[in-house]
Amino acid sequence: MRWACVVLPQLALDGVLRRRSDPDAPLALVTGTAQRRVLQTVNPAARALGLRPGQSLIAANALTHDFTLVEYDPDEIERWQQFLAAWGYRFSSHVSLCYPRTLLLEIESSLALFGPWPRFEARLREELTTLGFRHRIVAAPNPLAARILANAHDGLAIASDEVMRATLGKMPVERIGLAREVATAFARMGLRTLSQVLALPRDTLARRFPVQVQQHLDTLLGERALALECYVPPDEFDVRIELNFEVASHQALLFPLRRLTADLAAFLAGRDSGVQRFALHLQHAEAVDSIIQVGLLSAERDPAMLFELARGRLEQVQVVAPVRGVRLMARELPAFVPEHRELFDERPQQSLPWEQLRERLRARLGDESVQGLRAQADHRPEHAWQTAGDAEPGSILQGPPRPGWLLRQPVPLRESAPRILAGPERIESGWWDGGDVRRDYYLIETRSGQRAWAYRPLGESGPLMLQGWFA
Repeated sequence: MRWACVVLPQLALDGVLRRRSDPDAPLALVTGTAQRRVLQTVNPAARALGLRPGQSLIAANALTHDFTLVEYDPDEIERWQQFLAAWGYRFSSHVSLCYPRTLLLEIESSLALFGPWPRFEARLREELTTLGFRHRIVAAPNPLAARILANAHDGLAIASDEVMRATLGKMPVERIGLAREVATAFARMGLRTLSQVLALPRDTLARRFPVQVQQHLDTLLGERALALECYVPPDEFDVRIELNFEVASHQALLFPLRRLTADLAAFLAGRDSGVQRFALHLQHAEAVDSIIQVGLLSAERDPAMLFELARGRLEQVQVVAPVRGVRLMARELPAFVPEHRELFDERPQQSLPWEQLRERLRARLGDESVQGLRAQADHRPEHAWQTAGDAEPGSILQGPPRPGWLLRQPVPLRESAPRILAGPERIESGWWDGGDVRRDYYLIETRSGQRAWAYRPLGESGPLMLQGWFA
């Protein structure tokens, strides 16, 4: 097997920065007690001001006040790891969160689908960068070796056990995952690299060190299997973004909305599913949440489309109170069936598929403003169809062709001698609902070449009544 290790060195900081519209502004995550506040991590802009991780908040404020403070939340790290595991599930059915701030992906079975490793790796990096997470990626024959090598390398790809063993042999003993006291003991013995440790007889190691040390080395070299618990994606999506300040306009809510819908699309791609209904919760400080329901006629997962639909619904709602947070919840995640496309798409470049146009119109104008037509089993032309929203099309009665355009009300045909192409076709129906009709219908052609549908009431001798036109 072959494993890819994705290390996320700044997961907590990236999780905060990706939610901000100004990620390049100085920012520091702070932790510690009320008596001693300490900077946990800082972004490059804050580092340029002289701020450093481990620095006390008092010392940082003595240097500058031109930076933003955010509370360091360890639970956020776990949530982001779960989110990225759902994203990684798109590329491999074996995803593990065995190590902190790390994704392990089994890639041997995925190379046939995503191409050779260089192309596969480039795709992983591109998507992680788009999602806003810094990373290091290493591929190796076993997961532990990939994780250890990622401590010192980025972009390393090892395909054979021999190369892996030689590369690991150059690693310092303090960076191969041993306990600190074990690594210190090796250093005091003059053993600086893994190759020097492996040169010792096994019985010597067994006498001087706990059995776990030899087991760790065997696992690192692939001579002992590592049992990993694989990730199982959840059945719903629930992510919240807390805003830096109170927001009272739709425009200021678009950035967190775009981020949330992009995260939802990445989550859906990992589960190979779509979403047919989700809810936006606008959270207020002193009022109940404003809930915006977004419904689709079919399962979708395109990030641009989800954003446009949510934006259209949001712009129809009046913000009743300043917003402190935005939460997106999706619990209906049906299977996603991609739209069938021809090999050579003849659709103009700037046009939209009908499904996307329909959903965009519904979001902008409201559900009741966009209606379709549904066939109804009735011989009377004016009752053979009805407006329909989400309903399935009904059955169409078999018979002669019908015009595509019916007049709102039949009108007398002014042309005195039209050419009759077909007919009469007698329709007698509607006695059960009070709309009884008895008519003889004709397919006619006017002097200008137009084809029309006209009838004469049964038993009457007046002019033909024009009811519809054929295209």
